[in-house]
Amino acid sequence: MRMRLLLALSLLTAALSIVSGPTAPPPEAATPPVATFSIVAFDPKTGDLGVAVQSKFFGVGAVVPWAEADVGAIATQSYANTTFGPEGLALLDDGAEAKVALARLVEADQGRDRRQLGIVDAKGRAAAYTGSKCFAWAGHRVGEHYCCQGNILAGKGVVDAMAERFEALADRPLAERLVAALAAGQAAGGDKRGKQSAALLVVRRGGGYAAFNDRYIDLHVEDHETPIEELQRLLALFRRTMPPARVPEPVAKDLVREPREAEPARSTPRAAFEAAVRLGNARGTYLGTRRTETGAEVHAFVPGKRDVLVVTLRRAADGTWAIVD
Repeated sequence: MRMRLLLALSLLTAALSIVSGPTAPPPEAATPPVATFSIVAFDPKTGDLGVAVQSKFFGVGAVVPWAEADVGAIATQSYANTTFGPEGLALLDDGAEAKVALARLVEADQGRDRRQLGIVDAKGRAAAYTGSKCFAWAGHRVGEHYCCQGNILAGKGVVDAMAERFEALADRPLAERLVAALAAGQAAGGDKRGKQSAALLVVRRGGGYAAFNDRYIDLHVEDHETPIEELQRLLALFRRTMPPARVPEPVAKDLVREPREAEPARSTPRAAFEAAVRLGNARGTYLGTRRTETGAEVHAFVPGKRDVLVVTLRRAADGTWAIVD
């Protein structure tokens, strides 16, 4: 009798689950807001794009910062809609400037009143948005090549202090300027709830490890009593231990398999190969080398065109090597 009763209850539970369908996602109000302050910026000297952020929120670096070299950088926060990251970068890559991309993202989002967003494109044009239902104090400030934004802050002075500090350090590298701006915002009161995590993301074409990608600096402090100070320590450690990344030459949007004069012959295959890699990296990001019947090809990815540039190496009859097209 007991077994029959248990079987009947199991069947009833299964039937009810089929009728009711899958469990609905939790309401947005149940999701903690990514209340924070951030800065998004562009460096016209190097082409670097970056985001720095601090929050009383665990692992803020996994949510807020998004960036792609030669495309743009984005900070999405306050009940963050993380689709703003990849979708916003796609809009920028398709040619939309920052304010247009921002408008399209906000218009399509039903939760726009609770969102906060900052965007800078690859030409340094900046735009920001603060929803009317973001928790006070909430707001943003847009300047030349940057925007600062925050919510649940001590006051407007937080974003003003960030902006002023960023502008005052125009001669410093972008990463140091971004972190200094965070420190200034914290000194002005920061997040009203306190401190927990911070992150710094800077992208540069070919700036990643061994020039294989564009992720130049990517530092996270997930849970710390003084996350900005820890971020400063990590950045200083990065500078001491990692070789400086080459500042890339500008990439023309139509630069793929570009005709060019042959470089002088090289005496060894290694010297010719290194020259070809340098040439490829000047126009894109080195991908690898392929042997051919007459020599070799060095391939480099061109981000602006999303295609591959080919630098051809050819061995001459006298045994020397040259770069040809």
